[in-house]
Order: sequence, then structure tokens, then C-alpha cells
Amino acid sequence: MSETAVQPGAQATGLSQWQRVANTFTAPSKTFEDIKRGNQSWWMPFVIMALVSYIFFAAVFVKIGMQTVVDNQIKLDPKAEERMAQATPEQREMGTKISLYITEGVFIAQPVIMLAVVALGSLGLWGTINFVFGGKATFGSIFTVWMYAGLPGIIKAVLGTVVIFAGIEPETFNIKNFAPTNLAAFVFPNPAEANKVLYSLANSLDVITIWTLVLLAIGTATVAGVKRNSGYIAVFGWWAIFVLIGVGFAAITS
Repeated sequence: MSETAVQPGAQATGLSQWQRVANTFTAPSKTFEDIKRGNQSWWMPFVIMALVSYIFFAAVFVKIGMQTVVDNQIKLDPKAEERMAQATPEQREMGTKISLYITEGVFIAQPVIMLAVVALGSLGLWGTINFVFGGKATFGSIFTVWMYAGLPGIIKAVLGTVVIFAGIEPETFNIKNFAPTNLAAFVFPNPAEANKVLYSLANSLDVITIWTLVLLAIGTATVAGVKRNSGYIAVFGWWAIFVLIGVGFAAITS
């Protein structure tokens, strides 16, 4: 036999991270099968999402202004606006500064927040797919799947950046719904006048979010070695719980 013949048990070379990123949009099963084979590097999608988030932050900072972002959020919440109106000038100034610092801090710490959210979410999903559906996924594989599944989010950030530079009025900018990718953006053009419960529900029906959830379900089922239906039930089940929590919070605070 030729010395160049493939040896028994030899494994094919895994995909590069660039290939996994591209396949996430065009052939996600290839990405997730590669992760299942043990190729669990996730820093490339993380860097891409962090970079795009900072580009969006720069657009908000330059074209909208962080103070305007804070002021708009107060205007969109009648109860918060009422509390600010009843506060003393010193209290209003302090409250505005705190809100400004928190908003800026969230933007600046976006990569750290992303890692924390993915880690906690992966822990819950790992437990669900393994102990409820009999999967065999590792925490690392679920974490890596989540990173790649989150890539469609860059489309929303890019779209939001385009909307900002297209000339949106700063006074109408809503940081909680900055791109027209969900039902709320079309049904409730003026969030301040909308029913908070219905707005929260409509806001959760976001095409980018659903795309991400579908990818996460496929990837979770793949690395866990279970049927895709199990992945869909696990992922969308958790999503439904958090949507209900958000709607409930909106009902309490409305």
C-alpha cells in the first residue's frame, strides 16, 4: 500500500474559525458538527460581536449623545418622568448622573456582560439538555455554540448604526428598540403611548432573536446528540419563560 494512504481512524482537519463564522449564516450544521468534534474555539465570534457593539456605541455617542439617550428613556416611562418631576433639582441632577453613568457603563462593559450572559445561559441550557433530554453535551460545547449562534445580532447592531447615520431625530431614539427588527417597531411607533405589556410582548417577537434561537436550538441538539425537537423545546422553552417574566414585570410597573 502507498505510504500516503489515509491511516485508519485518522480525523479530517477541523474548520477554521472564519469558516465556522461563515457557515453559521450559510450552513450552520457544519459549524455545529465541527464544534461537536471538539473544535471549541469561540474567540472569533466574540471579537466580531464586541467590535460591532463598540461601533454602534460610537454611533450613539457621536450622533445621539448619551444624555439624550437617558432623557429619552425617562420620557418613555411616564412613572419615571413623574418621579423626576416631583424630585428636587438636586435629586433630579443626581438621578440623571447615575442613569448616565449606568448607561455608559453598560456600553463600555458590553464584552464582559456578553461573556457573563452566555456563561449563565449556557449553564442553564447545558443542565436542561443533559438532565431533561438525556443529552451528552459539555458546558464548553454549549458555550461555543451560543457564541456562534449570537452572530446574527451583528446584523441588528449594523442596522441600528445605519438608522442613526441615516438621520434619525435624536429625541426619538429608543436605545431599547433601536432597529426595526421586531413587531413593536411597526405596531407601536410611539412607545410612550403604548400599553407596556403589549409593547413588551411585541418587542420580544424579534426576527434576529428568533434566528438566534433557531441556531442555538440546532447547535445544542447537535453537540448533545439528541433530536432537534429536544433542542427547540429546551431553547424556546427558556425563551418563553423570560418573555413571560418581562411581560409580568411590565404589567407590575405599568
